[in-house]
Amino acid sequence: MSANPPAAVIVLAAGEGTRMKSKTPKVLHEICGRSLVGHVVSAARELDPEHLCVVVGHAREQVAAHLQEHYAGTRTAVQYEQNGTGHAVRMALEELGRVDGTVVVVCGDTPLLSGRTLGALAATHAADGNAVTVLTAEVPDATGYGRIVRDPATGAVTAIVEHKDASDEQRAVREINSGVFAFDGRLLAKALGEVRTDNSQGEEYLTDVLGILREAGHRVGASVAGDHREILGINNRVQLSEARALLNRRLLERAMADGVTVIDPASVQVDVTVTFERDAVVHPGTQLLGATHVAEDAEVGPNTRLRDTQVGRGARVDNTVADSAVIGEGASVGPYAYLRPGTRLGVKSKIGTYVETKNATIGEGTKVPHLSYVGDATIGEYTNIGAASVFVNYDGEKKHHTTIGSHCKTGSDNMFVAPVTVGDGAYTAAGSVITKDVPAGALAVARGQQRNIEGWVARKRPGSAAAQAATAAAGETGGEG
Repeated sequence: MSANPPAAVIVLAAGEGTRMKSKTPKVLHEICGRSLVGHVVSAARELDPEHLCVVVGHAREQVAAHLQEHYAGTRTAVQYEQNGTGHAVRMALEELGRVDGTVVVVCGDTPLLSGRTLGALAATHAADGNAVTVLTAEVPDATGYGRIVRDPATGAVTAIVEHKDASDEQRAVREINSGVFAFDGRLLAKALGEVRTDNSQGEEYLTDVLGILREAGHRVGASVAGDHREILGINNRVQLSEARALLNRRLLERAMADGVTVIDPASVQVDVTVTFERDAVVHPGTQLLGATHVAEDAEVGPNTRLRDTQVGRGARVDNTVADSAVIGEGASVGPYAYLRPGTRLGVKSKIGTYVETKNATIGEGTKVPHLSYVGDATIGEYTNIGAASVFVNYDGEKKHHTTIGSHCKTGSDNMFVAPVTVGDGAYTAAGSVITKDVPAGALAVARGQQRNIEGWVARKRPGSAAAQAATAAAGETGGEG
């Protein structure tokens, strides 16, 4: 919670974003598990403002629905026509009514902006007694940006000069305008009423408020962002990709600072909602998404994608795709496993190569080592499921459940046709199709009797390689072909 929370934060998210060339509104494009506007709203919430209002316009129903679903309590104001940033802020103030105190205005396409930087802006604004405070940044190359011109004696901002209008001396300035501001709420509302539209776009520019307030004798100050990359706005897919890489690196560096080993950060992707415990290890080619949590001493990867998955302490997950699964302490998964929603793996259990699970609870120490499908099932403790087993859970209309007890040994190439129960300590023979319940401690054999038809190859495939091999083998043993 901010020490001096602002009265309001206004997020400008009404633009169309045509340069994205997308049917998706620009502010709903995602990086690292959140929409662009979601990142900004999350940063704004760190300030604990009295009011948080997002101005929507283009695709307003879609944007408003997204905010309602993911950021409940956020108010929206509608800018029916995109008549400039000043007009957008005016729409927000009409929605909020009179606002006494600090009003922070931020763009909805700046996903790298942190709550800490916004908090510093609000704190500087209050401490300096400014009418408006500009968030600025010093950049290596200021080409194309509006330059901040300061009073050399007081440090106050005297002007924001666009690149095309700047003198050579002003173009040498590397401090630029971010488009993020803190205002005195009452002065902002008054000045917005004086903003003119006699410009090339015929729009109300929020930056005109700075000149109006300064001419009225009020102080305009600045707060410099510690990292210039935080103010980067997103206008196209290239910038979206660049922002994703920057944020991803920030998240991984934070994890590594907290004691997580990331072998190759350049090949690992994480969402902002992913959490770790110390001494977790992340191998190359891994994507950790949603509410995934990796516990202490667990290892994930390489080439693994986990979404909304809990990885227990000391577990090992290799070349695996998992969605909404729980992997128990010390469990082993993969390589080439697929854990679908509802999978719950017990302590020290094993899901091996080319195994798929869904809506399955697998007990402590139980192993499903190879080439199997386990769906809609409960398996007890210390049971071994033979290779190439299939839990036949769907009858064409409904799903049915299979229960296999503890300390069972099921044979390879088994079919368990649900609903069916195999009791504790039972065995099933290889190649069996289990359609009836198996009592505890029993051996179930459900397969046809083997019948050998002598001489079939010689009669049916004369002259073939198989026939020749059979004839040769018969000669060696003294039998007949």
